[in-house]
Amino acid sequence: MTNSCCLNHRNVNPKPTFDPDWCRHLFEEMAPKLVLYGRAMGLSHGEGEDVVQDLFIQLLKRAEMPDNPTHYCLRAFRNRVLNYRKSLWRRITRELESISWFELDSAETDPREFVAMRCLRELPTEQREVVVLKIWHQMTFAAIAEMLGLSPNTVAGRYRYGLEKLRRLLREIDEDQWEVDGESYALLGAASGVKQA
Repeated sequence: MTNSCCLNHRNVNPKPTFDPDWCRHLFEEMAPKLVLYGRAMGLSHGEGEDVVQDLFIQLLKRAEMPDNPTHYCLRAFRNRVLNYRKSLWRRITRELESISWFELDSAETDPREFVAMRCLRELPTEQREVVVLKIWHQMTFAAIAEMLGLSPNTVAGRYRYGLEKLRRLLREIDEDQWEVDGESYALLGAASGVKQA
Protein backbone atom coordinates (compact mmCIF):
# COMPACT_ATOMS: atom_id res chain seq x y z
CA MET A 1 0.00 0.00 0.00
CA THR A 2 2.84 2.40 0.78
CA ASN A 3 4.47 1.71 -2.60
CA SER A 4 1.30 2.49 -4.56
CA CYS A 5 0.82 5.69 -2.54
CA CYS A 6 4.35 6.79 -3.36
CA LEU A 7 3.92 5.90 -7.00
CA ASN A 8 0.73 7.94 -7.21
CA HIS A 9 2.41 10.86 -5.49
CA ARG A 10 5.24 10.77 -8.01
CA ASN A 11 2.79 10.75 -10.90
CA VAL A 12 0.89 13.75 -9.52
CA ASN A 13 4.00 15.91 -9.05
CA PRO A 14 6.46 14.81 -11.70
CA LYS A 15 9.88 16.40 -11.48
CA PRO A 16 10.26 18.97 -14.28
CA THR A 17 12.54 17.80 -17.04
CA PHE A 18 15.65 19.87 -17.66
CA ASP A 19 16.68 20.49 -21.25
CA PRO A 20 20.48 20.56 -21.36
CA ASP A 21 20.31 22.50 -24.64
CA TRP A 22 18.10 25.27 -23.24
CA CYS A 23 20.75 27.92 -23.80
CA ARG A 24 21.28 26.92 -27.43
CA HIS A 25 17.53 26.99 -28.10
CA LEU A 26 17.25 30.38 -26.40
CA PHE A 27 20.17 31.72 -28.45
CA GLU A 28 18.63 30.54 -31.72
CA GLU A 29 15.32 32.18 -30.81
CA MET A 30 16.60 35.43 -29.29
CA ALA A 31 19.98 36.40 -30.79
CA PRO A 32 18.74 38.17 -33.96
CA LYS A 33 16.01 39.95 -32.00
CA LEU A 34 18.49 41.05 -29.35
CA VAL A 35 20.90 42.45 -31.94
CA LEU A 36 18.01 44.47 -33.39
CA TYR A 37 17.06 45.62 -29.90
CA GLY A 38 20.68 46.67 -29.35
CA ARG A 39 20.50 48.65 -32.60
CA ALA A 40 17.37 50.37 -31.32
CA MET A 41 19.31 51.30 -28.19
CA GLY A 42 22.07 52.90 -30.25
CA LEU A 43 24.65 50.12 -30.63
CA SER A 44 26.28 49.23 -33.92
CA HIS A 45 25.52 45.80 -35.34
CA GLY A 46 28.91 44.50 -34.18
CA GLU A 47 28.47 45.94 -30.69
CA GLY A 48 25.06 44.31 -30.44
CA GLU A 49 26.54 40.95 -31.41
CA ASP A 50 29.31 41.42 -28.82
CA VAL A 51 26.80 42.09 -26.04
CA VAL A 52 24.69 39.08 -27.13
CA GLN A 53 27.78 36.87 -27.07
CA ASP A 54 28.77 38.14 -23.62
CA LEU A 55 25.24 37.54 -22.32
CA PHE A 56 25.11 33.97 -23.58
CA ILE A 57 28.57 33.17 -22.22
CA GLN A 58 27.24 34.15 -18.80
CA LEU A 59 24.03 32.17 -19.34
CA LEU A 60 26.05 29.07 -20.18
CA LYS A 61 27.69 29.30 -16.77
CA ARG A 62 24.29 28.98 -15.06
CA ALA A 63 23.47 25.59 -13.60
CA GLU A 64 19.78 25.99 -14.32
CA MET A 65 17.55 27.71 -16.81
CA PRO A 66 15.95 30.95 -15.52
CA ASP A 67 12.24 30.81 -14.60
CA ASN A 68 11.20 32.92 -17.60
CA PRO A 69 14.14 32.65 -20.02
CA THR A 70 12.86 35.10 -22.65
CA HIS A 71 12.09 37.84 -20.13
CA TYR A 72 15.34 37.18 -18.26
CA CYS A 73 17.29 37.37 -21.52
CA LEU A 74 15.70 40.69 -22.55
CA ARG A 75 16.23 42.29 -19.17
CA ALA A 76 19.82 41.02 -18.84
CA PHE A 77 20.59 42.16 -22.39
CA ARG A 78 19.18 45.64 -21.73
CA ASN A 79 21.24 45.96 -18.54
CA ARG A 80 24.39 44.87 -20.38
CA VAL A 81 23.72 47.37 -23.17
CA LEU A 82 23.33 50.18 -20.64
CA ASN A 83 26.60 49.18 -18.98
CA TYR A 84 28.34 48.81 -22.33
CA ARG A 85 27.35 52.32 -23.39
CA LYS A 86 28.92 53.92 -20.31
CA SER A 87 32.45 53.63 -21.59
CA LEU A 88 33.83 56.86 -23.08
CA TRP A 89 35.71 55.16 -25.90
CA ARG A 90 32.74 53.05 -26.82
CA ARG A 91 30.53 56.14 -26.79
CA ILE A 92 32.88 57.92 -29.19
CA THR A 93 33.01 54.86 -31.45
CA ARG A 94 29.22 54.55 -31.38
CA GLU A 95 28.78 58.19 -32.34
CA LEU A 96 31.18 57.81 -35.25
CA GLU A 97 29.40 54.65 -36.38
CA SER A 98 25.95 56.21 -36.06
CA ILE A 99 26.32 57.50 -39.59
CA SER A 100 25.82 53.94 -40.84
CA TRP A 101 23.19 53.00 -38.26
CA PHE A 102 22.12 49.77 -39.90
CA GLU A 103 24.75 47.83 -41.80
CA LEU A 104 22.97 45.81 -44.45
CA ASP A 105 24.52 44.11 -47.45
CA SER A 106 22.63 45.59 -50.38
CA ALA A 107 23.22 42.46 -52.48
CA GLU A 108 21.40 40.25 -49.96
CA THR A 109 18.78 42.59 -48.53
CA ASP A 110 15.32 43.51 -49.73
CA PRO A 111 15.34 47.24 -50.56
CA ARG A 112 12.22 47.71 -48.41
CA GLU A 113 14.35 46.71 -45.42
CA PHE A 114 16.75 49.57 -46.17
CA VAL A 115 13.84 52.01 -46.25
CA ALA A 116 12.36 50.62 -43.03
CA MET A 117 15.69 50.86 -41.19
CA ARG A 118 16.28 54.40 -42.48
CA CYS A 119 12.90 55.43 -41.11
CA LEU A 120 13.39 53.54 -37.83
CA ARG A 121 16.69 55.27 -37.13
CA GLU A 122 14.95 58.65 -37.41
CA LEU A 123 12.88 57.92 -34.31
CA PRO A 124 14.05 59.21 -30.93
CA THR A 125 15.79 56.43 -28.97
CA GLU A 126 12.94 56.13 -26.45
CA GLN A 127 10.34 55.62 -29.20
CA ARG A 128 12.58 53.32 -31.24
CA GLU A 129 13.22 51.09 -28.22
CA VAL A 130 9.50 50.70 -27.49
CA VAL A 131 8.61 50.07 -31.16
CA VAL A 132 11.25 47.33 -31.44
CA LEU A 133 10.16 45.67 -28.18
CA LYS A 134 6.48 45.81 -29.14
CA ILE A 135 6.76 44.68 -32.77
CA TRP A 136 9.80 42.40 -32.95
CA HIS A 137 9.71 41.03 -29.42
CA GLN A 138 5.90 41.03 -29.23
CA MET A 139 5.90 42.34 -25.67
CA THR A 140 2.85 43.90 -24.06
CA PHE A 141 2.88 47.53 -22.94
CA ALA A 142 2.75 46.32 -19.32
CA ALA A 143 5.81 44.09 -19.81
CA ILE A 144 7.73 46.86 -21.57
CA ALA A 145 6.75 49.31 -18.83
CA GLU A 146 7.98 46.92 -16.14
CA MET A 147 11.26 46.34 -17.95
CA LEU A 148 11.92 50.06 -18.55
CA GLY A 149 10.60 51.25 -15.19
CA LEU A 150 7.87 53.37 -16.79
CA SER A 151 4.08 53.47 -16.67
CA PRO A 152 2.16 51.50 -19.32
CA ASN A 153 0.59 54.78 -20.50
CA THR A 154 4.02 56.31 -21.10
CA VAL A 155 5.09 53.22 -23.06
CA ALA A 156 1.87 53.26 -25.10
CA GLY A 157 2.40 56.96 -25.85
CA ARG A 158 5.97 56.39 -27.04
CA TYR A 159 4.74 53.55 -29.24
CA ARG A 160 1.89 55.64 -30.68
CA TYR A 161 4.14 58.65 -31.39
CA GLY A 162 6.80 56.36 -32.85
CA LEU A 163 4.31 54.78 -35.25
CA GLU A 164 2.95 58.20 -36.23
CA LYS A 165 6.46 59.39 -37.07
CA LEU A 166 7.18 56.20 -39.03
CA ARG A 167 3.98 56.69 -41.05
CA ARG A 168 4.92 60.32 -41.75
CA LEU A 169 8.43 59.32 -42.82
CA LEU A 170 7.12 56.59 -45.09
CA ARG A 171 4.64 59.01 -46.70
CA GLU A 172 7.52 61.34 -47.53
CA ILE A 173 9.07 58.59 -49.62
CA ASP A 174 7.78 58.54 -53.19
CA GLU A 175 4.75 56.26 -53.07
CA ASP A 176 5.72 54.32 -56.18
CA GLN A 177 9.45 54.02 -55.97
CA TRP A 178 12.59 54.82 -53.99
CA GLU A 179 16.30 54.68 -54.53
CA VAL A 180 18.81 52.47 -52.69
CA ASP A 181 22.50 52.66 -53.57
CA GLY A 182 21.75 54.45 -56.84
CA GLU A 183 19.17 51.89 -58.03
CA SER A 184 15.44 52.55 -58.22
CA TYR A 185 13.00 49.99 -56.81
CA ALA A 186 9.24 49.88 -57.22
CA LEU A 187 7.38 49.78 -53.90
CA LEU A 188 4.18 48.15 -55.13
CA GLY A 189 5.01 47.70 -58.76
CA ALA A 190 4.54 50.33 -61.43
CA ALA A 191 0.93 51.26 -62.08
CA SER A 192 -0.23 51.90 -65.62
CA GLY A 193 0.10 55.51 -66.65
CA VAL A 194 2.91 56.23 -64.21
CA LYS A 195 5.94 57.71 -65.92
CA GLN A 196 9.09 55.68 -65.47
CA ALA A 197 12.35 57.40 -64.54
